[in-house]
Amino acid sequence: MTPAEQSRQARRICALAPIIPVIVVKDAAHAVPLARALVAGGLPALEVTLRTPVALEAIRAMADVEGGTVGAGTLLTAADVKAAKAAGARFGVSPGLTETLVKACEDEGLPLLPGAVTASEVMRAMEWGYDCLKFFPGGTSG
Repeated sequence: MTPAEQSRQARRICALAPIIPVIVVKDAAHAVPLARALVAGGLPALEVTLRTPVALEAIRAMADVEGGTVGAGTLLTAADVKAAKAAGARFGVSPGLTETLVKACEDEGLPLLPGAVTASEVMRAMEWGYDCLKFFPGGTSG
């Protein structure tokens, strides 16, 4: 899946709702009820961050929630991409964009929503074919 195809799919996922909640799951037992509540509340795109030991388990559980589209956030390495895809993630989100992530997402067929904040980061992403980006980190940029 080329970066341009990844971007098209990421754009479709982003269009599902006005926001994509960033979810940190610390107890896998909470994953499905949380996903169901968010989907019922009109937020079907779910980004589970890989910041906890149960994140992949949560993605596996949430992948089966009707009406939901679960993704993995904070993808940093090719191993993260592979593990997220194997767990059932249908998209990935990263804080930035590296050649390693581009290649891993191409290989795994995982749509990526890369983070960018500077003009240079946006231009580099566009050179690779990405035209749908996450403004990140927004908090430090006003």
